[in-house]
Amino acid sequence: MTAPRDADAVHVRDVSKTYHAADGAVIDVLERLSFSIAAGEMVSLIGPSGCGKTTLLRLIAGLDAPTAGEILLGNRPINNPGAERGLMFQDPNLFPWLTVRGNVEAGLVARGILDERRREVDEFMRLVGLEAFADVYPHQLSGGMAQRAALARALVNHPAVLLLDEPLGALDQFTRMRMQDEVLRLWQTHRTTMLLVTHDIDEAIYMSDRIVMLTPRPGRIDRILNVDLARPRLRTDAEFLALRAMVLEILHLAGSPNENSNQK
Repeated sequence: MTAPRDADAVHVRDVSKTYHAADGAVIDVLERLSFSIAAGEMVSLIGPSGCGKTTLLRLIAGLDAPTAGEILLGNRPINNPGAERGLMFQDPNLFPWLTVRGNVEAGLVARGILDERRREVDEFMRLVGLEAFADVYPHQLSGGMAQRAALARALVNHPAVLLLDEPLGALDQFTRMRMQDEVLRLWQTHRTTMLLVTHDIDEAIYMSDRIVMLTPRPGRIDRILNVDLARPRLRTDAEFLALRAMVLEILHLAGSPNENSNQK
């Protein structure tokens, strides 16, 4: 197991994000978010559609800049995209003209380091169970296989932080549960700092150390829940079901003017 480093922690400090619509309207997407993700921690981000979850991932990835506040990786401000931060979307976004191997290699080719990392390409394809499909094209893969290829492509670059934007949302439930175990196995092996956006409460509880819950837009932190359940987790365990019921109740009340925030 790779030991996490403090330099791989993410710190979101008083971050707000505002967009200006074509008609001149001001759209407040995120409002004064502050939280940290410890190095090697798995955190889930949940909340209603439109509350700014994907926007926050883009800010951490350096694809956009906050209107106010700052985001740091360790003690370094994030101002631009960087290879130390990987981003995986719901759509695998594989290059259709490249084989599985070519897709896994793509980031290494772009960085000019394929020759020194070539053996790792084979290692990561084996870790995600695709070594027999190295010469297969994306249109010949199932949805779960395509997502495993995208996961190998992200991890072979050894990102300090992996940002996951509902990467399993388009999969059937059986494949999704197997992929959750796949992501967890790789996370436990490499201890990559991970932030997972999901609408699936069971997925958040099953995978995460903590769950950050956002209010309806503008997204603010409603609360942060610790998931103090032993791994591996059982979805039918009484403590799991009790936490699930709590999260459902919180989400139902999120944004209510009578509900006080309670960050832990």
